[in-house]
Amino acid sequence: MNTFLLWGAIIIGLTTSCSNSSQSNNAEKAVTQPVVANDNKITDTNMITQKITPSIWVETTDAKAVADYYLSIFQDGKLKEHHKYTNPPEAGGGNFETAIIEIAGMEVSILAAGPFQKFNESISLVINTKDQDETDYYWNALTKNGGQESSCGWCKDKYGLSWQVVPVEYFALINNADPTIREKAMKNTLQQKKIILSELK
Repeated sequence: MNTFLLWGAIIIGLTTSCSNSSQSNNAEKAVTQPVVANDNKITDTNMITQKITPSIWVETTDAKAVADYYLSIFQDGKLKEHHKYTNPPEAGGGNFETAIIEIAGMEVSILAAGPFQKFNESISLVINTKDQDETDYYWNALTKNGGQESSCGWCKDKYGLSWQVVPVEYFALINNADPTIREKAMKNTLQQKKIILSELK
């Protein structure tokens, strides 16, 4: 892991240690330095209530823009923190930002540190929608402006993060005790991009 990647990991709160003791000491010193924050919010660890927080690394260095994008989709969400950092010379220099947002009651940490890591479908976030209208809303919001449709309810947003937009009724169909209902739902799912319930029943 190069020093820039390690530095970003340390900043967002991971407990990764470095085999090089001098790098570890440098990181510890740097983390104690004052942080420039757009919203003048400094992390208080006593306020962290979520045991596991999804953390996403986006290829931009503008965490506020990323936060605003997701908050425009999840309109009941809020920006909880936004910080700007400068890497020390030994970590390669350059600037990066972090943000924490709350969407649908879940905190998500954003690391905006440039094009060093890319998303893939090994990890996706599932939105359990209440009906077809809500499914349509999230699907359209995530796939427009640079997003991408995939199949079987999968899509990507404009940053390349994978989502599954799935109405809760869908699970009742594919797990139904009646094999005719179950098999029709499964078969027709393979022909869909966005999940359309009426075509699965």
